Amino acid sequence: MTTGFDQYECDCTRTGYYGENCTTPEFFTWLRLTLKPSPNTVHYILTHFEAAWSIINNIPFLRDAIMRYVLMSRSHLIDSPPTYNSDYSYKSWEAYSNLSYYTRSLPPVGLDCPTPMGVKGKKELPDSKLIVEKFLLRKKFIPDPQGTNVMFTFFAQHFTHQFFKTDHKKGPGFTKALGHGVDLNHIYGETLERQLKLRLLKDGKLKYQMIDGEMYPPTVKDTQADMIYPPHVPEHLQFSVGQEVFGLVPGLMMYATIWLREHNRVCDILKQEHPEWDDEQLFQTSRLILIGETIKIVIEDYVQHLSGYHFKLKFDPELLFSQRFQYQNRIAAEFNTLYHWHPLLPDTFQIAGGKNFPAAVQKVAKASIDQSRQMRYQSLNEYRKRFMLKPFKSFEELTGEKEMAAELEELYGDIDAMELYPGLLVEKPRPGAIFGETMVEIGAPFSLKGLMGNAICSPEYWKPSTFGGKVGFEIINTASLQKLICNNVKGCPFTAFHILNPEPTEATINVSTSKTAMEDINPTLLLKERSAEL
Repeated sequence: MTTGFDQYECDCTRTGYYGENCTTPEFFTWLRLTLKPSPNTVHYILTHFEAAWSIINNIPFLRDAIMRYVLMSRSHLIDSPPTYNSDYSYKSWEAYSNLSYYTRSLPPVGLDCPTPMGVKGKKELPDSKLIVEKFLLRKKFIPDPQGTNVMFTFFAQHFTHQFFKTDHKKGPGFTKALGHGVDLNHIYGETLERQLKLRLLKDGKLKYQMIDGEMYPPTVKDTQADMIYPPHVPEHLQFSVGQEVFGLVPGLMMYATIWLREHNRVCDILKQEHPEWDDEQLFQTSRLILIGETIKIVIEDYVQHLSGYHFKLKFDPELLFSQRFQYQNRIAAEFNTLYHWHPLLPDTFQIAGGKNFPAAVQKVAKASIDQSRQMRYQSLNEYRKRFMLKPFKSFEELTGEKEMAAELEELYGDIDAMELYPGLLVEKPRPGAIFGETMVEIGAPFSLKGLMGNAICSPEYWKPSTFGGKVGFEIINTASLQKLICNNVKGCPFTAFHILNPEPTEATINVSTSKTAMEDINPTLLLKERSAEL
């Protein structure tokens, strides 16, 4: 904190450090840092030695102990209660209580600092359009060694739209998703008014229509719930779901349709178990079950694929019941920024690292940089230190090559002035991985804290009676991506977040993962103009 106009004082309380700038480690801090393996070493261990991990995965107490450590070590990196927001660089009741703000992991760079990044780098940041065109735009396929497909891409986009909803009228530091987590408002609507428009108000179900013997969302005409569609989409194909933008992208409407079917399927099961329940209890309990299914699929299918680990991740809230853990969550602005994974979007679908942003969404990349500057994010290296990573010493260490490193150094002047978002995208990926170290080591704590901090994971909620008894509890505990598809799509097509052919061509990637897979599930939603709209 400041002490006068030109002095400051660092508060080292419970940091494990001491000294004028809290940079000298205490003995046990030094010992822990000395003995603790680096994140890259841990990642190497988890992504190699498959035979050893297959044994560990089948020994329950070992698997539970490792999973508990993963959850706690990640979650402890997230401040709870929240500390800062884009308008308050000091702790205040407003920063804590005003849910319309995204929270912040690091306070904004001071307005009186000599450079945009604090004290390092040039007096002015390089033009954001130049950064996008020179370092982020895709010029050539960069293969993804994990074989990620568009089922993963659209799941990521569909899932995160429930809590990444920036309120652009107020500014990039504000959110419209006041639930700050997994509440499935993208299925049920973010307001009670929208929810009631989507509900059938009978047997707990959501409104639907039948097309060729299969269930689809109702039309906008049937619900009067606002949706955003291109002008050429005919009225009978303007489906109405919880998130108003899902009609713009076929993959998002595909998942919306599947979750609609799942909700109504669960309602049928609960109705049979509890004929005494009214519409409201059937609806509310089904929503809790779908929240549980979502969290389990995200951890055991989605994050499992993203991690590349041979260790089998596990969703089990009871692992944390004996731990010091707070069941609350606030979405951070930095989490929203780093999750702009537009390199995942295909014109051809293989990804990794910088220079892989599709030209069609370059405006999004520029906006991400501009909004980061508006919120005065601290530098990439400051965020690395905040999340217990060693700061990069040079641009070459960041990028893993010389040419781009030299160009970045010319523009930014100092590695400690490298911006967060461009830095995340140009960082060299880990061997065999989809992202670099920083993206994973910052993103994982936000993700796991948000998932496990959900109310249904608390001891008060996590019991069969919350979910309508053993049958509802079993639906959650046996959920998977494959089971979600099998229960709601004719023929139970094989489904995964990775391509099936280990060495596909560029053509087969586009056909097998974006066109054929989605047509199997929902042929009426694949508009002829799909590519242009994307």
